[in-house]
Amino acid sequence: MRGNPPETRATRLDDRTPAGRTDTAGVEELLSRLLAEAARLDSVPPDSDFFRELGADSMIMAQFCAKVRKQTGLPSVSMRDVYRYPTIRDLSAALSGRIGAEAPGAPPPAPEAASARPVSEAPAAVPLGEQPGTRPPPSGRPRVLLCGLIQLLSYLGYALLVAVIITRGYTWISAGDGPVDDYLRSVVFGAAVLAILCALPIVAKWLLVGRWKPVRIRVWSLGYVRFWLVKTLVRVNPLALAVGTPLYSFYLRALGAHLGRGVVVLSRSVPVCTDLLSIGAHTVVRKDSLISCYRARDAVIETGPVTLGRSVVVSESTVLDIRTAMGDHSQLGHASSLHAGQSVPAGESWHGSPAQPSGSDFHGVEAARCGALRRAVHGIGQVVVATAVVAPLAVGGLDVLLSKTPQLAAVLEPGAAALSDLGFYGGLLVLTALVFFGGIPVALLLLAGVSRLAGRIVVPGRVYPLYGFHHTVHRLTTVLTNRRSLNRLFGDSSAVVSYLRWIGYDLSRVEQTGSNFGTVVKHESPLMSQVGRGTMVADGLSLMNADYSSTSFRVSPTRVGAHCFLGNLIAYPTRARTGDNCLLATKVMVPVDGPLRENVGLLGSPSFEIPRSVLRDSTFDEVRSGAELSRRLSAKNRHNAVTMAWYLTTTWLHLFLVTVLLAAAADLYGQAGVWAFALANALLLPLTIAYYVLVERIVTVFAPLGPLFCSIYDVRFWRRERYWKVPSETYLRVLNGTPFKTVVWRLLRVRVGRGVFDDGCSLPERSMVTIGDGCTLNAGTVVQCHSQEDGAFKSEPSVLGPETTLGVGAFVHYGVGIGARVLLETDSFLMKGETVPDDGRWAGNPARPADHPEYGGGFR
Repeated sequence: MRGNPPETRATRLDDRTPAGRTDTAGVEELLSRLLAEAARLDSVPPDSDFFRELGADSMIMAQFCAKVRKQTGLPSVSMRDVYRYPTIRDLSAALSGRIGAEAPGAPPPAPEAASARPVSEAPAAVPLGEQPGTRPPPSGRPRVLLCGLIQLLSYLGYALLVAVIITRGYTWISAGDGPVDDYLRSVVFGAAVLAILCALPIVAKWLLVGRWKPVRIRVWSLGYVRFWLVKTLVRVNPLALAVGTPLYSFYLRALGAHLGRGVVVLSRSVPVCTDLLSIGAHTVVRKDSLISCYRARDAVIETGPVTLGRSVVVSESTVLDIRTAMGDHSQLGHASSLHAGQSVPAGESWHGSPAQPSGSDFHGVEAARCGALRRAVHGIGQVVVATAVVAPLAVGGLDVLLSKTPQLAAVLEPGAAALSDLGFYGGLLVLTALVFFGGIPVALLLLAGVSRLAGRIVVPGRVYPLYGFHHTVHRLTTVLTNRRSLNRLFGDSSAVVSYLRWIGYDLSRVEQTGSNFGTVVKHESPLMSQVGRGTMVADGLSLMNADYSSTSFRVSPTRVGAHCFLGNLIAYPTRARTGDNCLLATKVMVPVDGPLRENVGLLGSPSFEIPRSVLRDSTFDEVRSGAELSRRLSAKNRHNAVTMAWYLTTTWLHLFLVTVLLAAAADLYGQAGVWAFALANALLLPLTIAYYVLVERIVTVFAPLGPLFCSIYDVRFWRRERYWKVPSETYLRVLNGTPFKTVVWRLLRVRVGRGVFDDGCSLPERSMVTIGDGCTLNAGTVVQCHSQEDGAFKSEPSVLGPETTLGVGAFVHYGVGIGARVLLETDSFLMKGETVPDDGRWAGNPARPADHPEYGGGFR
C-alpha cells in the first residue's frame, strides 16, 4: 500500500506573468491570481488584508502557500510570511527582494536578527555499512516476523516472572503466624521484589548493550531487538517513578549517564542511551522534556550524545535531539527544541523550534540551602516508605481482598470450581461495581482535601528547599490531583468546570459552553491555577505553577486571561505576558517578556502575532448566545451525560473482565500452579486490545468519522467528543516499537502501509489518517485531524506519503498532504492544510521548508 502524495506539478513564473516579468508588479499579479484561486474569489485587491478584509483563514492561506511553492520562479513562502506581510502588495515586495537575493551569483541571504543559526550535523558512526543520510534497504518480512516473535517471547517471559514473584510471595506471606509476622514478611517480600524489579533493567542494559555509543541500528534487526528490550525495561523500572528526586539521579548514573552533583530531572521520559547523556552539576531539566539520546530516521535508529553543562536550565515541553549541547549557565525556553547539531553557547538564553538566541530569562527561582545530607535522607526515606508502608499495604490489601471477599475467597477453596457457578459472576459483577463506582466519590473527597491542605502548608511566593517537608507535600499534591481518569471523565462537558473548581481551580464567573476544557489538563498546584471568564481550552494545557532551581522551588499563581481560546499542547508559565481575548494556537510558545498581549492571536515558537479571529470563526455566532444557546447547551449536556455513563460502563466492564481472568487463574492454581497466573498475565494485554477495539468499532458504527465543519453545539461534534472519550488508547503505548502496533492500527481502521515503524505516534482520529509504506513515526509525534477554535469545529483527513519520517515530537494538523520521502524535523508543527512536496525537508513551528531564508540559508 502506498499513500497518495499531494500534487507537486510546478509552474514556471514566466508562464504566469506577462512577458516573463519578475519585478514587484509581475509577482504581485501572479500572487493575486493564486490567492483568488485558493480563496475562490473573482479578484484580490493588492492592498486588502488577507484575514480582515478578504475573509481568508489559515487553511486557505496554507493552500495559497502551496500554490506559490509550485512556481519555479518564486522563493518559498511560509505561513509566517503570510502573517508578517498580510497583503498581496507587502508580500510581493518581500518576495521580489528574495528573488534578487537568490539570483545566480548573488550572495546567500543573511539570517535575520531573530533567526535560527544554521545547523550542521556531524555524521554518526555507521557500523551497518550504510552511508549517512541514505535509506537502508527495507527489512524483509522474515526479519520483521523474527523481531516480533522475539518481542512476544520477551513479553511472555516477563509475564512468567511476575507470576512467579506474586504466587511465591503471597504463599509465603499468607503462612505467617499473625498480623505482626504477616507485616514483617510483607516488608521482606516488598524489599526483595523492589530490589529485583529495580536491578533487572540495569543488569539487562549492561549485559545486552554494555556502553551505548553513537551508532545506526536498522529497525527490526537483532541489534534493534536488544535496543527495544533495554528501552522497554529501563522505562518500566519502579525507580522511574522517583523522577525529580536523588533516587532518580542515582538510577540514571547506574545506567551509565554522566550526572554532576545536584542535578534535578523532572521529566518522566526516561533517557534510553544513557551513556551518551552528560549533565553538569546543578542543572535543571523540567517536566515533559524529551531527551532520549536516540531518534528514528528512514527505518534506522540513530543514537547520539546530548551534553548539558553546569547550571543549565531546560524548560518545560522541550525536545533535545541527538548531537546537541548546551554550555554552562545556558537556558532553553519552554516549548522549544534543539535540532541535531545545534549548540547553545555558555551563558546564552535560547528559545524557539529550532532554537535561536533570545533575550528572555528562564531561570525560575533563587537557590536555597540543600546539601548532600538532605538529599541522602530524602532518598533513604523513599526506600523506607516503599518497603515498610507501600508494599505491606499492597500485599495486605490483596490478602484481605482474597480472604474476606466471598466471591474471591470461593475460588481459593478446594472442591468444585467456582467459575462454573453463574451466581459467582453476578456477585463479582456487583463487587467490581461497588469498588469502581464507589471509588469515584472517595477519590474526589481525597483530592479536595489534599489540595486544600497543601494550600495551607505551601505558601505562594515563598522559596522552599527541595527534598523537605514542603517539597514532599507539593509533590504529593501534584501527583494526586492530576488524575487522568477523572479529567477524561469530566472533560469535554459542563461537569469539568465543577470538577476543576472542586480540586481548587479559580475559574471566576464561568460562561458555561459545555466545552470549557478538554480531557487533558495538567497543573502543579490546582490552587494556583486561575482561568478567566469565557475562556475555552482544548486538550493538553499544562499550567506551570511551580518554578525550580537545583536546590529550591516556589509556587506562584498562573493566570489565563478572560475570553481566550487555547489550542492543543500548550505549556503556560507563571510569567506569561498574555492578557484577555487572546488566541493561543497549538504548540505556541507563550511569551514571558515584552508587552502584555491582548486582543490578538499568537502562533509558533518563538511566537508572533496573528489575527485573534477570522471570518470563518463567526459562522456559528447565532447559536452562541440567547435562548438558542440555552436550548442547545441543555441538549449537549444530556448527550455528554450519556457519553460519561458510557465511558464509566465500558471502563467498569473492562475491570470486571480482568477480575474474571485473574479469578480463573486463582481457580486453576491448584492444578496448574504458577502457569495459571503466567497465562493470565500473558492474556491481559490481548484481552484489553480486543475489548477496546470492539468498543471503538461500536462507537464508530453510530458515528463514522469523516470531514466535518460545524458548531460545537451540533450533535455531530458531540458524537466526536464521545469517540475521544469512550474508547481507550492508552494500551497502545505498550506496543510502541513493535510490528504489532500497525496490526492494531489496521483493526482501528487506520489506512497504514507496509513496513511502518511506530515508536510512539498518537492518532486522535484513527480512521481519518493514511500512512504510506515505510514511514517512520518517532516518539511523541501526533497526527491530529481536527481543530476547534472558539465555537467552531473542523475536521479533515491527513495523508502521510510513503517513506516519510516524522521527527521526535512533531505535530501534523488536519487537512495535510505529505508527499513521498519527506522529513518533518524534530518538534515541528505542520499547520492545517499544508501540502509538502516529495523529498521535502521541513522544520520549525510553524513548519516551513528547511531552505527557507529564516534559517539563514538552510540546514546543512
